Amino acid sequence: MIKNIIFDVGKVLVEVRWQEVMRELGLDEATVELVANATVCSSTWGEYDRSRLSYEELLEKFILNNPKVEKEIRLFMEHEKEAIREYPYAREWVKSFHDKGYKCYVLSNYPKGTFENTREERSFEEFLDGAVYSFQVQMIKPEKEIYQLLLERYDLIPEECVFIDDNLTNVEVARELGMYAIHFQTKDETEKELEKLGV
Repeated sequence: MIKNIIFDVGKVLVEVRWQEVMRELGLDEATVELVANATVCSSTWGEYDRSRLSYEELLEKFILNNPKVEKEIRLFMEHEKEAIREYPYAREWVKSFHDKGYKCYVLSNYPKGTFENTREERSFEEFLDGAVYSFQVQMIKPEKEIYQLLLERYDLIPEECVFIDDNLTNVEVARELGMYAIHFQTKDETEKELEKLGV
């Protein structure tokens, strides 16, 4: 029996519109690709989510990935918080489960600076019973340890949890740990999958 619903945040509860931000800053498509490959699409971005290094150290790593677009990388990172927008449905969706008596949690990769600068885009947090953000514990999904930390911190039984994430690898790890898990693609499809689980 499902008692707990665990949400990822990015692309599930909030839009992550980094390409749009780059275009709004005036970057052409070729430069968008170069900046993206040096930042959000690079392995270094995982370290940004982990937030073990300072912002300045991470910025230098992004620039080292492609020094030719240093100016554009700096410009994007100054405006990176603008990529986060809460989906119109997010607050009421989380509230609907909360009101039905389910415990609601978040397990999300989220950089410290972005977290601090996007509080207004996470109104759904009002209805959470707990959360683990990567920057808080310096671990990131799909590392099993961050899932286990959430389970232990809130005394959750894996078989009583359903985990919702847009990243299939993250979903598969949750399943390995005994949770039910749904690969999020749309809210409607996810609700259908939840219904199958009796939620």
